[in-house]
Amino acid sequence: MEIKPIRKKWKSAMTDRERFNRQMHYQSVDRCFNMEFGYWDENFTMWDVFKDNGVKNNDEAHLLFAFDKIADVGGHTFMHPPIERRTVEVRESTRVIINEDGLLAETPLAGGGSSIPHYLKSSVETPDDWKRMKEEHFDVKHPGRRIDVEALKARYPDDRDFPVGVSCGSMIGRIRDMLTFEGLAYAWSDYPDMVEDMVETCCVIVEDTLDQLLPHFNFDYASGWEDICFKNGPIVSIDFFRDVVTPRYKRLNKKLKSRGIDLWYTDCDGDVRHLLPYFLEGGINCLFPYEVNSCAHPGELLDQYDGQLRIMGGVDKMRLGEGPEAIKAYLESLEKYVARGGYIPFCDHRCPPNVKEADYFYYLDLKEKMFGMP
Repeated sequence: MEIKPIRKKWKSAMTDRERFNRQMHYQSVDRCFNMEFGYWDENFTMWDVFKDNGVKNNDEAHLLFAFDKIADVGGHTFMHPPIERRTVEVRESTRVIINEDGLLAETPLAGGGSSIPHYLKSSVETPDDWKRMKEEHFDVKHPGRRIDVEALKARYPDDRDFPVGVSCGSMIGRIRDMLTFEGLAYAWSDYPDMVEDMVETCCVIVEDTLDQLLPHFNFDYASGWEDICFKNGPIVSIDFFRDVVTPRYKRLNKKLKSRGIDLWYTDCDGDVRHLLPYFLEGGINCLFPYEVNSCAHPGELLDQYDGQLRIMGGVDKMRLGEGPEAIKAYLESLEKYVARGGYIPFCDHRCPPNVKEADYFYYLDLKEKMFGMP
């Protein structure tokens, strides 16, 4: 089914690509880059706008709302081939599965589509477990890691009018996924050499991906995923992050800089403030989609790291759920940062289903009025 936009694209004097690059480099633009991170799965069955227009996923929603276009290119930068997902046991109200990362997990039988599973056990608990997993699923020479560059070049030509980034995967966040929160906390204390080898393995795989892609594309930015913090800060020690993770960022950043890529965002929820100096040292200079409630108002960090840091996101989803007055007050608190550059405002994660559909349209309309009129 073809998705037809129900909103008009914001008036423009620049291409999406020109606008994105200028805005993220603190240069003048015709208007703000217009994007959103997406929606909980439940929104697609609850909001009439999605049901009435046959929209079932975030890509279709972005077309429906005529957002500016942005895309990522990457390869298999973590476990490959993945572990086959299978059901182990069905209980009264939950299902116990082995997921693609090899985790034993408990998930609801009904509903809870966007909720985090309850993880019961990791497939990697000792160095012997990691040795087996590395041999079977982290071979950098696996043929499945070879990228069809020509197909991607046809899809993302250099004369495109929208920004395209190259994925730099994850140095520690996906490892946390594989080991679990508690498992990583124990592992970097009990088996530090094992965890460092995991980080090194991830780095080597991403380096190989970059070597395949960078010579063939004129990328606008780099992206990553590093969900390694929660509301009380990082779940690994600062020393470990500084001494083990940051040097790998520097290796990747050297490759990016050699191809003129000086914008690199990572998706890290939670309170990132303790890690931010080491992100910046390693070359990561943008936060996405920047979660507010477990950290701080985006303006606090943009002021503290003026000219060094960029943020994409940072519109408090809690305020979206409180109605027009709260939405207006929050967007007004962002005005000077949008005007200054280096900041693109949108919901600070997937928009949750408690946000009323009418209030979300109010938010989109107000955002256009404040930031979209050339």
